[in-house]
Amino acid sequence: MTRRRPAVAVAEFARYLRTETVGGMVLLAATAIALIWANSPISGSYQALRDLRVGPGSLHLDLSLETWAKDGLLALFFFVAGLELKRELVVGELSKLRAATLPAIAALGGMVVPALVAVVVGGGAPGMDKAWAIPVATDIAFALGVLALTASGMPSGARVFLLSLAVVDDLGAIVVIAVLFTAKFNLVAAGIAVLLLALYWYLQHKRITSPLLYVPIAIGTWLAVHEAGVHATIAGVALGLLTRVRRDPYEHEAPAVRLEHRLQPWSSGFAVPVFALLAAGIPVSAKALGATFDNPVAIAVLVGLVVGKLVGIVGASTLAIKLGLAVRPKDLGLRDIFAVAMLGGVGFTVSLLIADLALTGTMAEQAKTAVLLASMIASLLAAALLVRRSKVHQRRRTEVEESA
Repeated sequence: MTRRRPAVAVAEFARYLRTETVGGMVLLAATAIALIWANSPISGSYQALRDLRVGPGSLHLDLSLETWAKDGLLALFFFVAGLELKRELVVGELSKLRAATLPAIAALGGMVVPALVAVVVGGGAPGMDKAWAIPVATDIAFALGVLALTASGMPSGARVFLLSLAVVDDLGAIVVIAVLFTAKFNLVAAGIAVLLLALYWYLQHKRITSPLLYVPIAIGTWLAVHEAGVHATIAGVALGLLTRVRRDPYEHEAPAVRLEHRLQPWSSGFAVPVFALLAAGIPVSAKALGATFDNPVAIAVLVGLVVGKLVGIVGASTLAIKLGLAVRPKDLGLRDIFAVAMLGGVGFTVSLLIADLALTGTMAEQAKTAVLLASMIASLLAAALLVRRSKVHQRRRTEVEESA
């Protein structure tokens, strides 16, 4: 019995890390550490750590730790996102057309409107040719964390709506990253990546389960995609989408579910926080903030996330319901959708990634400041709205119970 306790403890800790609340808290803690460190008297050590280059140059992998975090660690995050997206599309909420229509349309509105708002606000400012993409993303972990903390009285449909919306939203962000940030294209490397992905699918189809095969294939796919010139996180998404999600009769759980349970703690407890630690360390002095609000690109990102996301999600949802294209989830009113839609402005992880890809130097730092400010504003406003709506739903349930 004594020998088994550590394994049980590890399993419990992994289960703990899988909860949205804890994932959001770890991410928030990593961001706070980055901001404090980058604005402390020892900020030079933070910059030195971020710029430290490691890896074999012969494989074109002599990269900074910051680049390893956004190209390597986030590939794990996107692999888990790909698993969740595949599961939702095949056996989850998005597999049912009527249930999937509303969050899908809402997600589309939540991507198109923020981009348009950013373009209008940013005008022809330098960098806006790619910076318009920064506010299209919603951070799944952070948004669900805020929802879990503040919306205990909300109907279960609120979480399903937000999760489905965020998953579709992330798929859109992935497409944007693949199309917008492919500067060069190595056809041979891309061909190798396709062959490795085909081999991965074939092994899944043949019900092969050995990690001795899958781990080298996954690493090889990442290397090939990186060498092809496509952002390497796309490898994670592709592998996730090719993973089998239907359970065979002799299986306890499907491979996608098994992998998601094993890797989610590493994604939310290590990969995403380390990325935030290395990406979120930006100057927040009065001078730096003043410069941010003088930058039309940063203002465009801020308004796109806080205003564009809300208008896009609520507007698209309302229009879809009124036109009969979608049905509102049970017990979820338009005011509830408004409160949940406010969480769409929490761009964070993917928005920080796109800011790093779209801009450089001071411009990138100011855009990332705008992402952090927008995420904070959206979180606080959403929390206030969700607490209020939770109280309304709790009061209604109490009244029903008393009248029964």
